Amino acid sequence: MSLKNKVALVTGAGNGIGRGIALRLARDGADVALVDLDEDAMQSVADEIAALGCKAAIFKADVGDRDQVYAAIDHAEATLGGFDIMVNNAGIAQVQPISEVTPDEIARIHRINVEGTLWGIQAAAKKFIARKQKGKIINASSIAGHNGFPMLGVYSATKFAVRALTQAAAQEYASAGITVNAYCPGVVGTGMWVEIDKRFAALTGAAEDATYKKFVEGIALGRAQTPEDVAAFVSYLSGPDSDYMTGQAPLIDGGMVYR
Repeated sequence: MSLKNKVALVTGAGNGIGRGIALRLARDGADVALVDLDEDAMQSVADEIAALGCKAAIFKADVGDRDQVYAAIDHAEATLGGFDIMVNNAGIAQVQPISEVTPDEIARIHRINVEGTLWGIQAAAKKFIARKQKGKIINASSIAGHNGFPMLGVYSATKFAVRALTQAAAQEYASAGITVNAYCPGVVGTGMWVEIDKRFAALTGAAEDATYKKFVEGIALGRAQTPEDVAAFVSYLSGPDSDYMTGQAPLIDGGMVYR
């Protein structure tokens, strides 16, 4: 799929799924604005994008800060000469039984996973409308946005919220030619899952790696997901073949949750 002459912004682009998405969109021909808190990681991804023959821009920002999200989009437009695709990928996990969740913990994950997505939707849509053009907004939900998982209750709640924002925004912005969809990965072999597994081990007494292996054993296709698996679907959502799709949050999990 060709995204030549398109500009995409990807949050959480320094590592894991975000890195995979940024590189895939560049392979599809897009210039990519990278947003993350890790400047060294972003620069590494930017170098990989340049090697693919596309342009990259980096911008350090906390997605939970509304003003920083707006500034990131302005920087992408000014640096790369346009703005067409917004991928609200940044997010954090939290493994904690409901009985032990603290106000600070819920505030932190809500600020990043929910408010970060909200500001990304809002800022991107305003920019598309100001530019008098159509646009695509793509949000990171999860299998945990379709099923609530024990020890992941608050994380699941934030990903359900992303689906709700996706559905509402799709209806509000359709008349402007803006589509809003989400992607719902399963168990992806990234650093985030290493931390999830360690936390499960600390809480349950299970051996490290046991939780990860248990989840992977439940995948119908028989292997853990890769960032590239997720990125391939985001590529579809970013391109013209998905123009008639909006308000959706499909599962891409190798066969774990069925809807």
